[in-house]
Amino acid sequence: MPIPDDALAALRALLGPRLSTSDSERATHGASETYHRAPPPDAVAFPETTAEVSDILKICNAYRVPVMGFGTGTALEGHTLATRGGLTVSLMRMDRVLDIRAADMLAVVQPGVTREALNEELRATGLFFPVDPGANASLGGMAATRASGTTAVRYGTMRDNVLGLEAVLADGRVIRTGTRAAKSSAGYDLTGLLVGSEGTLGLITELTLRLHGQPEEVAAGVCAFPTLEAAVECVTATIQSGIPMARIEFVDAAAARAFNQTSGLSLPDLPHLMVEFHGSPASVAADAVAFGALVEEFGGLGFDWATTPDDRARLWRMRHGAYRACLKLRPGATAVVTDVCVPMSELPAAVSAAAADIAAEGLLGPMVGHVGDGNFHAQLLVEPGNDAELAAAKRIATRMAERAIAIGGTITGEHGFGIGKRPLMAAQHGEAWQVMGAIKAALDPNGILNPGKLVPDMN
Repeated sequence: MPIPDDALAALRALLGPRLSTSDSERATHGASETYHRAPPPDAVAFPETTAEVSDILKICNAYRVPVMGFGTGTALEGHTLATRGGLTVSLMRMDRVLDIRAADMLAVVQPGVTREALNEELRATGLFFPVDPGANASLGGMAATRASGTTAVRYGTMRDNVLGLEAVLADGRVIRTGTRAAKSSAGYDLTGLLVGSEGTLGLITELTLRLHGQPEEVAAGVCAFPTLEAAVECVTATIQSGIPMARIEFVDAAAARAFNQTSGLSLPDLPHLMVEFHGSPASVAADAVAFGALVEEFGGLGFDWATTPDDRARLWRMRHGAYRACLKLRPGATAVVTDVCVPMSELPAAVSAAAADIAAEGLLGPMVGHVGDGNFHAQLLVEPGNDAELAAAKRIATRMAERAIAIGGTITGEHGFGIGKRPLMAAQHGEAWQVMGAIKAALDPNGILNPGKLVPDMN
């Protein structure tokens, strides 16, 4: 819905030039990384304090204006699109690291701080924040989507690394959840409720984050395998053997070709694993030897070790750039990007079945994955405007999701639901989806926060 004139006037009085209705700003905040499209928001707000966020929501709630939170805009399922018009609230000017408590191994940050900026700030402390979804995302956005990424197999996801937060509810109330203590049994876990709520319950304005010690030694490398099945079975055996991997990433042959094309490498046209070990020099060496034995058992073709920090950085930049690199396999294409997460015992069969579905539909669909925790992704390349290809890609994504549910997994391990996977929520959650809707109605009775996302439509 368009923003009423009185609401716009009140927002302008509050924010002045930090409320924009320009076409360029609206277009920037109305775009999607993938095929999802919607009209741009009617306006974009740039608050700098929690008090301003509170006042914005009070105005919008009074006039029933939809509100979408926005960080760096790297989400893949259309989470921030203004499907019903309204106001996008960019939190990127709230970008200060407020406190670092090295002795407690925690940091307090505003939502617009990016993970790379936080780790730069932490360099002298011997600590780091480990959650690494690939993109240099804002920490507020990462919390809102319960992000994870390449290091989750060792350090966990945002769910495990957010100790507490401050959030503004739809009516402008400011609440604090969690504590700086290591644990608590005091009441409902509101932190856990808001982490992963995708902006439907409140706008996060502050985060207390768990930090970890920087490892004494790091080793990383890449290894090719003769078949997709061999690579993924090696992953399953590695996790079951208890080798403490810091990262273990799968890329299929198509993704390897994309890396060669964009990074000037000469990886074999085969599936690969990309791995990293953290620990003491002795433990890293022992872990690498143990993993090497499994690689040999499953027919791996030998390691190319990244022996310097620069080499390791290049290796992970290549992996993090997989989305853009794979798009170049089909110039001009857009993508249906989907992810599922399955029990480790089911991973080889699930990956093989997805590959068979992609081949059967005749699409180019590179696959990569944080397979150490059973999470893998397919990037289904489609020609913009080609309805038949888009339908085929959606069929593949739906089959992947249905298969994941059937074997006790989830239809998204880290992308979240947004608008792309919202139609599958009932299949994933059953009656629990209606319970989520009841929680939404209790906290946001006017339904202004990111409407049309995550929960059932409100009456």
